[in-house]
Amino acid sequence: MREHYHDFSNRGYQLIVIAPSKGSFINMFLKEFGPYPFPILGDPAREAYKGMGHKTMPKWKLLSKAAFGFVTGKVKGFVPEDERQKKFVMESMKTQDVYIQGGTWVYSSSGKVLWNHIDESPEDHAPIARVIGILDKHN
Repeated sequence: MREHYHDFSNRGYQLIVIAPSKGSFINMFLKEFGPYPFPILGDPAREAYKGMGHKTMPKWKLLSKAAFGFVTGKVKGFVPEDERQKKFVMESMKTQDVYIQGGTWVYSSSGKVLWNHIDESPEDHAPIARVIGILDKHN
């Protein structure tokens, strides 16, 4: 989303990211991977995730997907080469809910849900062009 932020902001839309983590962990993430041009808010109890119907992928399934992707070379950059970032990612895998899947939600200015996509797996993100098309349709 960071790479496409201008595609949204130039259209007058605001991006907000909600992560299933505490604010202190998000701050550590931002220290290693930031800055981001949009806010990243925490949902450590995963109330928003669960309330919006997001799914938790079974541990065995996620680990097998990661292993298959690594062996076949289809997953690149899973673990960063930068040592500080690598340390952060490895710690995250031990202490954070890396199994809950994200999604993309588009709301009107009045708070009405216009469209959503709930990820089924780590590679199942809503395509940016699709999200922009939805925004342009409702603009």
